[in-house]
Amino acid sequence: MNHLFVDNLTVIDFAYLDASRGLVGESWIVDVVLGGELDDQGMVFDFSNVKRTIKRVIDELVDHRLVIPRGYSGLEWNEDEPHRFIWHLQDGTHILHQSPDEAVVWLSSERVVPSAVATLLEHELRTVLPANVMDVEISLREDVIEGAYYHYVHGLKKHLGNCQRIAHGHRSPIRIDRNGQRDRDLENRWAKLWQDIYVGSGEDVTRRWVAGDGTAYVTFEYEANQGEFALTLPASRVYMLDSDTTVELIAAHIAERLKSEFPGDTIRVKAYEGVGKGAIASR
Repeated sequence: MNHLFVDNLTVIDFAYLDASRGLVGESWIVDVVLGGELDDQGMVFDFSNVKRTIKRVIDELVDHRLVIPRGYSGLEWNEDEPHRFIWHLQDGTHILHQSPDEAVVWLSSERVVPSAVATLLEHELRTVLPANVMDVEISLREDVIEGAYYHYVHGLKKHLGNCQRIAHGHRSPIRIDRNGQRDRDLENRWAKLWQDIYVGSGEDVTRRWVAGDGTAYVTFEYEANQGEFALTLPASRVYMLDSDTTVELIAAHIAERLKSEFPGDTIRVKAYEGVGKGAIASR
């Protein structure tokens, strides 16, 4: 059997549900190995088709979606309301999510781990690849980050693409320079503050209340061109902005907060949105 590999084929930015961490924003780099017989061109699969076919399938199936492990015992849903479910966390709180079908993907496992997502992708790819390709191996890995980073989830209702989905996310480094020098203490502070956070926009909040056990909850709702979205989660798992939550506005918000803390200093924030992209704000 012959093998063809493509490293760093794409990055999938998505969110998933975890029993203790709640909503987790993630960014995984995708590596692909194809095994099979050579075709009439002497190839296992034409490189020019790799992105056109394989990347498209991967992006459509997982990228900018919420991955839900169907086997988790704390998942509550019914067939009469297929677009709505409740996720009960181990600390006794819950998350409620409602969206169009294309904003979620169901995983046949109890937990979201790279191997389970890779198996799902491999199964889907086998249905679209030519007959001479007999083996598909997907590897999903995190970017190696030197320094501080955080996992965040958000939704951009004004976005015309898949960023409008209310629960998609990223694993993102952050770099903060103060007076031209990198300040790792400030980076670590923001990474701790935004560990497994939902970054929400105040204008999308439709309800706030306190449950009988004393837990404060917040509900976000909006309508975008893909449909109606709603998300309820504990207020302690939310960081609120007065603006939308694009990475440009996130970088500006952090820079402004730091500038107010250190008014005499020059602040530069490089905030990433997943792997290799993001925004810079200077104050």
